[in-house]
Amino acid sequence: MRKAELARLIDHTALGPDVDRTRVEKACQEAIQHRFCAVCVPPPFVGLARQLLRDSGVKVCAAVGFPHGQHRPEVKALEARLAVEEGADEVDMVIHVPALKAGDYAYMLSEIRAVREATQKAARPVVLKVILECALLTDEEKVAGAILAKAAGADFVKTSTGFGPGGATPEDVALLRRTVGPHFGVKASGGIRDYATALRMVQAGANRLGASRSLDILAGAPD
Repeated sequence: MRKAELARLIDHTALGPDVDRTRVEKACQEAIQHRFCAVCVPPPFVGLARQLLRDSGVKVCAAVGFPHGQHRPEVKALEARLAVEEGADEVDMVIHVPALKAGDYAYMLSEIRAVREATQKAARPVVLKVILECALLTDEEKVAGAILAKAAGADFVKTSTGFGPGGATPEDVALLRRTVGPHFGVKASGGIRDYATALRMVQAGANRLGASRSLDILAGAPD
């Protein structure tokens, strides 16, 4: 896969407790230069990212309920709505993992639907990605989570936050792709630091990649 094609699959991330204005500005500059798909930032920096990325073709993605998902559904929905109002084109939400592991599918559906409805208050389409944190789940739970995300009206299912006990694996990506079918989004995220790993994720079925080491990934890709 050539560099330009791969870049358009990457959500360039600036996430974590130490992220500040300078880091967000740098991530946005890099995204414009390399034409990444999106820049993923914490909600307080959505407005700044929107300003920096305006008319660049690079999308603004807000991380909601991040990184542990231990927020009430109403809080996640409010966080998503405010992010969209400030200019987010996409929202990556973390599920409440214990609810999924307990088989509380009604809770899961209501949580994802609450965030979906919040994003739909915008006059423009907003992409919703649902983060499962696959390293904490059995294969059966991963399948259930993907089915629930699709049923609740999301656009993508995502493997990991990058802050959990493990990141994306080709096996998880392939499992999610088989579960959701060919027309639903699958985002691989967590531990993708080089071209070879990124390529394996794409070959397994990912059509979006989350990475903070995006420049290292592109450095190994052919022109």
